[in-house]
Amino acid sequence: MSRPLLEVGNLTAGYGQTRVLHRLGFDLGEGEIATILGANGAGKTTTLRALCGMVRREGEIRFDGRPIGGLSTEEVVRRGIAHVPEGRGTFVRLTVEENLRLAAITRKDRSAVAADFERVYDYFPRLRERRRQQAGTLSGGEQQMLAIGRALMLRPRLMLLDEPSFGLAPMIVQDIFGILRTINSEDRVSMLLVEQNASLALDLANRAYVLETGRLVLSGPAAKIREDDSVRRSYLGY
Repeated sequence: MSRPLLEVGNLTAGYGQTRVLHRLGFDLGEGEIATILGANGAGKTTTLRALCGMVRREGEIRFDGRPIGGLSTEEVVRRGIAHVPEGRGTFVRLTVEENLRLAAITRKDRSAVAADFERVYDYFPRLRERRRQQAGTLSGGEQQMLAIGRALMLRPRLMLLDEPSFGLAPMIVQDIFGILRTINSEDRVSMLLVEQNASLALDLANRAYVLETGRLVLSGPAAKIREDDSVRRSYLGY
């Protein structure tokens, strides 16, 4: 694996008195894509939320060698971690362009922000066509494109993606995953992906982690995880 960008050790997290994650430990290399697999309720979404400070958490989280486990969500974002939540989190009454501009509101590098608008529109030409359109009137696939575009406007080094294929037609999913691959290869943005479509996720990822009831039970190169009998039966259907 390349130099660790994200290092997680003994991570526990939950809601109220309910503990969901139990002492997770994993790494993500610089420029790498990793996927977290697991059944509903395994703790996949909670893992992403814990990394960006959205739930109560304990344990060690290091990003680029520096501890971030005690930081607020806003501070985590400033360090270079962008979260693309399930459900997309679009501001439906704002236009496409206003959604993108809002994501970059704290940035001071105005010339670079303008360049990033063009970069997002190059990745997602459909958003350029609809830049004056209210986001709530976009199709599901277009809203997912906008959610990824908003994350890119933060200039992240790491993107946390929660179910990017949810509710989308297969052809749209293929387009979006192709763009994610391009973003990773051209911009060197690392990615941690939660995805119910295990086959698609393993095709995209370099590494995979399997959760069961909040515990890490299997990890390794994505190609090797794909060949594991339990993974094939539980997630790949053969």
